[in-house]
Amino acid sequence: MKNITLESKMTMCQMDELSADDRRLVEKAMEATQNSYSPYSHFRVGACIRLEDGEEIIGANQENAAFPVGLCAERTAIFAAQAQRPDQPIVALAITARNQRDFVDDPVAPCGSCRQVILEIEQRYGRPIHILLHGKSGIYVVEGIRNLLPLCFVDEAMR
Repeated sequence: MKNITLESKMTMCQMDELSADDRRLVEKAMEATQNSYSPYSHFRVGACIRLEDGEEIIGANQENAAFPVGLCAERTAIFAAQAQRPDQPIVALAITARNQRDFVDDPVAPCGSCRQVILEIEQRYGRPIHILLHGKSGIYVVEGIRNLLPLCFVDEAMR
């Protein structure tokens, strides 16, 4: 038997330590929580992506009484970008969430389904995505989804 250690690398910073572009992306993700349709969980998630040409596209979680048919904020933003601008790689993604009281204290991370979608976007364009996970206590800055999904399922695994 052999033990294997997997490491994830990220930085934690405060909003004022971000570049102006990253700060704007997080602020737009925060604003996007207002577009959440979450009458069941009351957990509003917002996302904002930046395309290579600088265009920014927001997303918000959308719930449904038939729970599996809802969609996360990250995927609403990514799928909108892919449907409208498939020629533009996604270079950055900011995610935040708030409950009924306020924005969450600790940064919120994408679910497994969203991580898989982000992984495939990175593969499609051959580059990691700059990921910003916002919480009131700070922001995790992650370079590439593999730092959040170290054991990932990719197409070459099927060959």
